[in-house]
Amino acid sequence: MNLSMRGIVKSFGANDVLKAVDFSLGEGEICALLGENGAGKSTLMNILGGVIPADSGTIELDGRPVVFENPSQSLHAGIAFIHQELNLINDLPVYENMFIGRELKTRFGLIDHKRMIEETRKLFERMGLEIDPRAMVSSLDASYKQIVEISRALMMNASIIIMDEPTTSLTEPEIKRVFDMLRALRAQKVGVVFISHKLREVMEICDRYTVLRDGVMVSSGFVRDATIAAIARDMVGHEVRTEPLNRHAQLGGEVLRLENMALAPYYKNVSLSVRAGEVLGVTGLLGDGRSELFRTVFGDMGRYEGRIYLHGKPVVIRSTQQALNLGVGYLPRNRKENGIVKDMDILENGTIVTWPRLARLGLIDRKAQLAEFDGQREKLRIRMEKPTDSINSLSGGNQQKVVLAKWLCAKPELLILDNPTQGVDVGAKEEIYDIILRLAQEGVAVVVLSNEAQEIIRVCDRALVMYHGDIRAEVRGETMNEQEIMRLAIGG
Repeated sequence: MNLSMRGIVKSFGANDVLKAVDFSLGEGEICALLGENGAGKSTLMNILGGVIPADSGTIELDGRPVVFENPSQSLHAGIAFIHQELNLINDLPVYENMFIGRELKTRFGLIDHKRMIEETRKLFERMGLEIDPRAMVSSLDASYKQIVEISRALMMNASIIIMDEPTTSLTEPEIKRVFDMLRALRAQKVGVVFISHKLREVMEICDRYTVLRDGVMVSSGFVRDATIAAIARDMVGHEVRTEPLNRHAQLGGEVLRLENMALAPYYKNVSLSVRAGEVLGVTGLLGDGRSELFRTVFGDMGRYEGRIYLHGKPVVIRSTQQALNLGVGYLPRNRKENGIVKDMDILENGTIVTWPRLARLGLIDRKAQLAEFDGQREKLRIRMEKPTDSINSLSGGNQQKVVLAKWLCAKPELLILDNPTQGVDVGAKEEIYDIILRLAQEGVAVVVLSNEAQEIIRVCDRALVMYHGDIRAEVRGETMNEQEIMRLAIGG
């Protein structure tokens, strides 16, 4: 199926989100839709998915004009939207997830489990997938859950699949598995809209690209004719640095020391230290125990073995409030589940950890609260309307900036950043890297947890590579390169 969107315009009040945008997708083509957070990508795809109407413009499928008034109409036309937060039910088997909401029935009106299992198996065989339809979704890793979502779209006869940040939470082997699936889709003449901030992946898997900036299509073309630097420049409107951010670190005293830390089954015999003004990276593959190790330091994992020292003094941290009082901040890996409070507005989310300090006679000093958040909003370039708008009104990248603003308001002495640029565009990444280095220059001890080797190389003074809950080695200088990090991360 060929898709053509022409002159798409969309405004929300005085905010012009899309300004006569053109977008096209050929049959069996993988096209990257790129742009900074707030550039209009999600709005454009929500129009295609029937979630919201366009103010003006046309959509054509195989040359026929279409208008979608709701998601059901879009899906019926063969367009499926796979969101970053997958819509699978962990407590159901794969085959029931494949047919949820449209279960097959026997002639007696009972659910036909046997036929649903068989139909699922046939589709998996056609796509070359080795997945047991009867397996519980909870038993699958993140890549296979993504593949089940794609397969469900195919089961509904989708000819176009929109994928929003499909690899954000995947390891390298899992990404390869999903890419194999995308290549199979291309061979089956299914078109894919690939929304991502990971330009290396775009260069590997996509045929074409379209870049939006501030609601305007600024470039489009074949990936084979482009470079990462050129696409990044189109996305942000200026040259983007890619070299390591070398600096002359002025290190102070030891802020954190861990001795023989252990918590089965997550990590064992871990010892490390980080000094004031240092940016320490901790990397490896997902499941290596680094998140659990530093969640322990933040008082989020309960009991543990070993010793924690802050500024040379032994401490036993049993709660997050205690950690906060001791000057420890933690930006969590999962923004949706642990970073934001969905029922609160932007201002509340951006200042929640400083409420005790802002309180006067039991009431929050609103003026001080606004002043504190406004300072961080400007530094982080958070794109938003009003501070009292729901946090859910922001794009994923801007939500991540609000979570970061929350911790910058708290002025911690030790700041742990778990996947700090998840779902953040290339321009915002540079801003966050600059903030990390500025914090280090101000004497904050910063720990960056990331499975992106390039991120570790760019921003960290040195890095520890973990494997199966153990620190494999330290890398710095010439040894801090992608090949060495990956060798150590897989057990070398």
